[in-house]
This record gives sequence, C-alpha cells and structure tokens, in this order.
Amino acid sequence: MENNGQQTRQAGLSRKTNETDIKLSLTVDGSGQAELETDVPFLNHMLDLFTKHGQFDLSVQARGDIEIDDHHTVEDIGICLGQALREALGDKKGIKRYASVFVPMDEALAQVIIDISNRPHFEYRAEYPSQQVGSFSTEMVHEFLWKFALEARLTLHVIVHYGFNTHHMIEAVFKALGRALDEATAIDPRVKGVPSTKGVL
Repeated sequence: MENNGQQTRQAGLSRKTNETDIKLSLTVDGSGQAELETDVPFLNHMLDLFTKHGQFDLSVQARGDIEIDDHHTVEDIGICLGQALREALGDKKGIKRYASVFVPMDEALAQVIIDISNRPHFEYRAEYPSQQVGSFSTEMVHEFLWKFALEARLTLHVIVHYGFNTHHMIEAVFKALGRALDEATAIDPRVKGVPSTKGVL
C-alpha cells in the first residue's frame, strides 16, 4: 500500500508474558482511528486522545494482571507501542525528526519535545495535585512514557508547566505527544535521505 508515494508506515506485534497478553498495531499515516480494549479505562481514554491528535490508526487488545495493579499492563503497552513505532518508521528517510508542541487543556498546559534520534532518553517534569485519577495512579504516566521512549528509541522531553486538575494535565500530555509525534514523523519533501549529518538514525 502506498501513501503519497511513500510506503505505508505500519507495524503490528504481539507480546505475551506471565503478566500480560497484548496485541497492538499502529499505522503512522492514519486517520485518527482507535480500537482500544484494555483493562485500564483511563489509559484507553489517553490512547484515544493520542491517536486522534496524532492522526494515527491504533489497535490495542490487552489483558493483564490488574488484580495486582495496572503497572504491568501500562508498562507493556508502552513497550509494544514504542516497538511498533520504531518498526513502522523503518529507515526514517525524509522525516522531519524534531517537534515541540504545546497543548492547553483548560487551565493546564503541557509541552512535548521529540527527537527521533535513535538515542533513547526521557526527561519528565510534572507535579500532579492528585496521586490518582479514578483508579489510575499518576506514576503510571511516567512508566508508560519512559518505556515508550526507550523502545521507540526517542529523545522525549515532557513538561507540564501548570494546572490544578490532574485529569486535564495528563490529557494535555497525551494530546501533545500525539501532535508532536505526528509532526516529527511527517515526511518533508525537502529532506533528502536521513535528517542527520551522521547519515543514519
């Protein structure tokens, strides 16, 4: 399948452990369609926002040991999403590579900065008023983003500048992540080959 003269950038994978069973597929050049079935409702909501604002197509079926807590499920979805993105981007020829996006959500403001660098690094500056959103622990946001950046081999900086509603603050992060990834993975016709003086990403 072709997209504007480019090979369609997509990948699918499965991961099964004693803790989780995940099937995930990602199309980078999609239309914002999400099919999400996980045991973590708040993460479903955040991934739906990420997909819509990134104009990806994302399918996730995930079952995990949530009778213990959400940790393994959230972590392993982050791992799978990162691996799928890395595979879908292939040799990364022609991509813009960098993006910096601010997204407001009512009183909250989040910023996501991305370099599709092949050098995994994660910086996170966020202080939430609440440790829980419903049954979801806010520390899981860090866990998801760090594992995603590691497996996608991104440099990822996430800053929540301010806010007082924890739901709004996290929502702004996931919207900004989608929009920043959309921008950084976009094909720039001016870019010949890989956007790096090294000649490889």
